[in-house]
Amino acid sequence: GALLVSERIDREELCGALSPCSLSFEIVLEKPLELYSGAVEIQDINDNDPVFPSGQARLEISESVAAGARFPLESAQDPDVGINSLQTYQLSANPHFVLDVQTRGDGSKYAELVLEKELDREEQRELHLVLTALDGGSPPRSAHVQIHIDVVDSNDNAPVFNQSTYKASVRENTPSGTLVAKISAYDLDDGPNGDIIYSFSSHTPAKVRELFALDSATGELRVKGQLDYEETKLHEVYLQAKDKGAVPGVAHCKVLVEVVDVNDNAPEVTVTSVYSPVPEDAAPGTVVALLSVTDLDSRDNGLILVRVSDVNDNAPKSSQDFYDVYVLENNVPGIPILNVSATDPDLGRNGHLTYSLLQGDTTVGHLFSINRESGTLYLLTSLDHEDQVEFSMTVQVQDGGSPPLTTNLSVSVFVTDLNDNAPTVLYPLPNSTSSYTDVVAPGTPAGHMVTKVVAVDADAGYNAWISYTLLQATDPTLFSVGLHSGEIFTTRQLQEDEAPQHTLVILLKDHGEPALSASATVSISVAERVKEALTDLTDMVPAHDPRRHVTFYLILAVILVSAAFFITIVSVGIFKCYKWRQSKELFNSSRSTLYRTPGPFHHVDAVRGGFMPPNFYHQVYLTTDSRQSDLLCKKPFTSSPLGSRQNTMRNGEPGPYHQIVGTTSRLPTPTE
Repeated sequence: GALLVSERIDREELCGALSPCSLSFEIVLEKPLELYSGAVEIQDINDNDPVFPSGQARLEISESVAAGARFPLESAQDPDVGINSLQTYQLSANPHFVLDVQTRGDGSKYAELVLEKELDREEQRELHLVLTALDGGSPPRSAHVQIHIDVVDSNDNAPVFNQSTYKASVRENTPSGTLVAKISAYDLDDGPNGDIIYSFSSHTPAKVRELFALDSATGELRVKGQLDYEETKLHEVYLQAKDKGAVPGVAHCKVLVEVVDVNDNAPEVTVTSVYSPVPEDAAPGTVVALLSVTDLDSRDNGLILVRVSDVNDNAPKSSQDFYDVYVLENNVPGIPILNVSATDPDLGRNGHLTYSLLQGDTTVGHLFSINRESGTLYLLTSLDHEDQVEFSMTVQVQDGGSPPLTTNLSVSVFVTDLNDNAPTVLYPLPNSTSSYTDVVAPGTPAGHMVTKVVAVDADAGYNAWISYTLLQATDPTLFSVGLHSGEIFTTRQLQEDEAPQHTLVILLKDHGEPALSASATVSISVAERVKEALTDLTDMVPAHDPRRHVTFYLILAVILVSAAFFITIVSVGIFKCYKWRQSKELFNSSRSTLYRTPGPFHHVDAVRGGFMPPNFYHQVYLTTDSRQSDLLCKKPFTSSPLGSRQNTMRNGEPGPYHQIVGTTSRLPTPTE
């Protein structure tokens, strides 16, 4: 049972930077059957020196750089781990710089030069420093790099990143060339001093540079190598932006790239056979083999899943049950006005939703249409606010299950008004051949209302608010018009020597944007008596107007029609009263013979038997002179292949279904 080393072990070759480093094994014992897992941890020794990428580093630092500026230095690499790995850096003594050692997220160390005293190129053109890297072994191992610093004249504006740390996530096994992040920096300098070049900072490990590529012009960081979540879950990419000045200004940023796990590892089943063959008399419960299942993926990607099939048990749901949409009138046909959205947590066809309009109103189907797949509601024609203000419809959302489940959503479309109608003048009538003249007597005091301009606007709200303005007048000092009423008033007392005729042009304007307007012309006569005004008006009418007698004929026609209508009303009233009295007398005389065969009826056009059973309905056809009419009784309706027929007999026998039809609009009730 002894565990022996079969060959020389190199921890760095087996595990690299991974710590702790262990090798796993399994041991099977028989009689009794048992399985044990074991692991051998490989401990590190300090057998590797720190190594710098190069033996010399060169920096160019402007003399204008302020104290406190930081300059990253090349990091040394030590393959040992733990205390034997790289632990610190030391800088040779100098009056200008101190060393600041930082720790990365993975525990590794890097150094930055911090300017403690400003440089002066005229005093010292260059500096030589020595950077030493030390590990934590006993005794410690070390490495050295020569740092040569050139002091040059200043490029006084260094690039500046819009953020110091960028965060991005990318799925493992992402193909090469995929964009991870885009860094951006700006430089206030002009010309080459303001042109920026992006590059990897010296802090970025070589492994990271193999996985990512950086575009020096655009700052786009893209995948270059093969990312593996199981190897590294987070990458720290250190980047810098440098301008093209004689002494380049440098800015630094960090990109944290999180690797997202994908299910790229199949479960591994390990079968450990205990003994074979199995005896035929083996007892139930005998262990034949041991099975172990492992998956290198994380979280859900590493489980053994049991799939549950979906049933259509969820109806579509929307975030709101009704939608209100406002559309300007005179719209362009075919525009989308609403996107109805719904969700269904079911899978596959059970969760596939289609949208349709329920055809409750045929008008809606001609004006609106909905995309079955996206739920976008389209307006097919141009709407007019003055024609209809509101449309209501129902959108049905249906899934693809069997049977399908549906949800109805209410949609109200409101047509908002545009100022597309100018004011319409009702009085005085525009473009009329007749002349309307209002008369006012001399001596009329100021403030007297002479007439009123009446107008309407088919628009609504503010667009229909009409204002009236006096545009032209024979005497602008004599009349004024109400701004919102259209009423024309005298502004002063009328004198005897006023002009006999005045013509006013009134401007009517609504308050839409842009405003629409119309005009009305008002004629006002200044006369002592109406006769004088009419005389003046007659003088204005042409002497041979063929329509001068039209008014007389119209008045005569109105009088004749009114007289005829009055006579007709009186006659109908007298006739109705006469017939009602005859019907009442007939009902009183025939009350004792109500259930007998109907005899001849006199002095009545139609009588309905109010006491007949519900299944009897008589029909009597009588002429205006009912004394000479015959009683026509219809037989009951009978079904036939050609439909319902009615057989008419010229006799007085009542059938099981008859109807009485006459000319009287009102029949006596049994109580009468």
